[in-house]
Amino acid sequence: MVTLVQLEYITAVDTYRHFAAAAEKCFVTQPTLSMQIKKMEDELGVVIFDRTKQPIIPTDVGAEIIAQARVILREAKGISSIVANHKKEISGELRIGIIPSLAPYLLPLFMSNLAQSHPNLELKVREMITEDIVEALKKDIIDVGILVTPLHDAAIKEEAVFYEEIMVYASIDHTFIEKTSILIRDLESPDLWLLSNGHCFRSQVLNLCSYHETQRHSLPFEYESGSFETLVKMIDKNGGFTLLPELAIAEMDDVRRKQVRTFTDMVPLREVGIAYARSYAKGNMLKTLKEHIQKSIPERMLAKDRGTIIEFKS
Repeated sequence: MVTLVQLEYITAVDTYRHFAAAAEKCFVTQPTLSMQIKKMEDELGVVIFDRTKQPIIPTDVGAEIIAQARVILREAKGISSIVANHKKEISGELRIGIIPSLAPYLLPLFMSNLAQSHPNLELKVREMITEDIVEALKKDIIDVGILVTPLHDAAIKEEAVFYEEIMVYASIDHTFIEKTSILIRDLESPDLWLLSNGHCFRSQVLNLCSYHETQRHSLPFEYESGSFETLVKMIDKNGGFTLLPELAIAEMDDVRRKQVRTFTDMVPLREVGIAYARSYAKGNMLKTLKEHIQKSIPERMLAKDRGTIIEFKS
């Protein structure tokens, strides 16, 4: 009979695509893990993994078995969560994925208070780009993602949490500094700096630029960054401008805030939400997480009607 332990092992190998790495994550030796998986394959009469490939990949039938194994394991783990929910307890493990353009600005606002208010809640947080969060949710590697929504993915459930205004940050000698505010069409400029590919905020900026059919020209030189802080420093040294979300601007000193401008023809917003992969057994944990986030930010950011949501998916 196939056991839950064997199901844990095959999902681990599928996740890490390496027997040794999977064994380490499961806290067993590699021979033990390999033996249990081989025993499961012999009992079922199928080969679950193609061991001739590097990295290891599941066979066609193996991929179906692994998908079902993830469902079974989720449901099995859900029993303790159902009991905790019934007792209104906030305890247990909560695995969180958060996008890099939110993590340094949002996490310090609520994580300490959340941990102190619920000492029995074991929080595990990872920075991940949106695409990886969605994949991790579907594979049950994390429980919840904090990211930009909507995702438009039928397999993912989501709840909006707050709305950040998108503003302009320009170098001290840029023409934008002479203006108290700017228009969306002003983004048609040769010196717009962007986050690198994979970051949803990059896509939002490009979507905003196309909102009024503006066009992005060539940059002074080729450079794309993975962080807002790097973009700001590049602009301070080399000129140009970029777009930043509200929480990133809130971290700035008074000197840099004088180089921030807003739009007059619209108030572009990015919607930040929590996402999860199923009708969730850890409902109390998610509700608590959402409440702590909302309490940690300015009340104005809870209002959806204060601007226009710019989606990151075209």
